[in-house]
Amino acid sequence: MRLYDHRTKRIEELPPGPLRIHLHGGGARALVTADLLRRLAERGRRRTRVTRAPSVEPDGCTFDDLRVPDFEVAGDASEGALLIGPTPVPGFSLVVFSDGRVPGDPLAVRFALLRARYRDPVLVDVARAHDDLARWRSRVAEWATAPGRPMDRGYAGEAADALADDLDGPRALAVMERLAADTGVPPGAKLETVVHLDLILGLDLVSAIGTA
Repeated sequence: MRLYDHRTKRIEELPPGPLRIHLHGGGARALVTADLLRRLAERGRRRTRVTRAPSVEPDGCTFDDLRVPDFEVAGDASEGALLIGPTPVPGFSLVVFSDGRVPGDPLAVRFALLRARYRDPVLVDVARAHDDLARWRSRVAEWATAPGRPMDRGYAGEAADALADDLDGPRALAVMERLAADTGVPPGAKLETVVHLDLILGLDLVSAIGTA
């Protein structure tokens, strides 16, 4: 797994071993970034612990609304922790561009935030994200009516590799769009692939299954 280190201005490999993450500031975007990193690390069977400063909370919704755990509160980071927040601090830290307060459906907000790199400015279009999220859920519900097939490991691996490369959500979502448009992949395989990736993305894409 590789992340951008503001000290060296390069994308660096994370050292092996348990991953400790501490959020020292920020709101929804910092929380979603930490959760994406946690999910990705745990899918790779890496032991992960996330803590947050008391001031780090979602604004206008709950942790559960964002599909983010209510991380353990800690005043200070443990030694060697990866630090996440809107400003650079000493040590290996991810500087998450602040999003301010973003109103609207929390999962649409999460989807919109994943469409931009965590360290880039983002104009959150919640209405568009809400429509696109509904479109994805409709696709998944339709694919669920087809015969089951194993997931497509090529697309799954490409999207996972994008996420492991500095949490590149935009590239991972682009891979998923190519998968959806690929007529050579059976619907059942598309379903299994997207369900697998959604365990990392946390967008609840299966919520409409049974309605198609």
